Amino acid sequence: MTAANHPYHRDAVFEPDETQAIGIAFDEICRAMNLPQTATVPREVVAMRVIDLARESLLDPVLLRNRVLHEVARQPSPDSETTPPSMWP
Repeated sequence: MTAANHPYHRDAVFEPDETQAIGIAFDEICRAMNLPQTATVPREVVAMRVIDLARESLLDPVLLRNRVLHEVARQPSPDSETTPPSMWP
């Protein structure tokens, strides 16, 4: 299921300039994370997170990119034996 067809995002309506900002942020996040076009699932996860933040009125492409990359950096690696501090979700 693509982000565009995801039922949760069906009601997300953005103005053209907002859509452009979302697209810029998405492209920059994928580039920073080295996600190729073929990485469909990770790219969909990124797209859904960007849309979620945009729906909360975070529409500046730089802030969107920084927020998502910061969230990704906080996630422990699945191979990691370290547990994140309890203050992290």
